[in-house]
Amino acid sequence: MSDNILTTIYLLLVITLVFPGFYYANRNKKVFLKNLIIWIGVIGIILILTKFLKN
Repeated sequence: MSDNILTTIYLLLVITLVFPGFYYANRNKKVFLKNLIIWIGVIGIILILTKFLKN
């Protein structure tokens, strides 16, 4: 298997383990959406930085 496939599988497994706890801690819909948007922003910034630093 290529490294990209293994990385994707590991990422999905980690998300599967972490998401139930994240959802339980943020049962209020408003707080959940706020935290989800923050995490999407953090991940987006990391992805953008890795793209620029890779070149």
